[in-house]
Amino acid sequence: MGIIEETRDQLIRKSLMSDEFLDYLQENKLPLDTMMSNYRCAIMEIETKFNVLNEQFSLQYDRNPIETIKSRIKSMDSIIKKVRNKNIPLTLASIQKNIHDIAGVRVVCSFLSDIYLLADCLLKQDDITLLERKDYIQNPKPSGYRSLHLIVEVPIFLQNEKKMMAVEVQLRTIAMDFWASLEHKLRYKKNIPAAEANLLAAELIDCANISSALDIRMGEIRERIAKSYPKI
Repeated sequence: MGIIEETRDQLIRKSLMSDEFLDYLQENKLPLDTMMSNYRCAIMEIETKFNVLNEQFSLQYDRNPIETIKSRIKSMDSIIKKVRNKNIPLTLASIQKNIHDIAGVRVVCSFLSDIYLLADCLLKQDDITLLERKDYIQNPKPSGYRSLHLIVEVPIFLQNEKKMMAVEVQLRTIAMDFWASLEHKLRYKKNIPAAEANLLAAELIDCANISSALDIRMGEIRERIAKSYPKI
């Protein structure tokens, strides 16, 4: 982490402990707790949709396209960093309007084609609204990162109302998930010398290309088996 990033993080941590921010949290504790609860409910809705799709494929095609489903809610630290970076007002309404990845669901698939199949199945559901789509599989990040990102709105049904909540959905293969996990760990290691960090970054790009080729090759093998031995 460079000097600029360290200084920025120190300022953010300082602002998180300021009297102004602590007063804001105290005054908005119930609305804030309610907002975060709503995001957890939205995650449950999305997870249920994918679990239902996985069950349907298991019964209809005798296979499960989903290996694992993971979820997370952004911490307040991460949310405040986004508020600062986006230079938006520190209000709950502004946070919900401008930050769409507070709730996140990650779907890990065995095969590359299953990513797009599941994404299409999700987006065809009439209560899902697509807000944003970023395909880092067709257009990988310079680091080598690959994944399909969808920002969707899903309704949650509360006691007396229906609310539309934004959820970030990431779909990736097992190989992509393994690579991203390692890259994330290395990115936050602060004691790696710059020269070594550059070498590791180059290694990761090479690994990303190798794992991408493996995903494609494994998919082709599956297709050959399915065409030649459809009853197996």
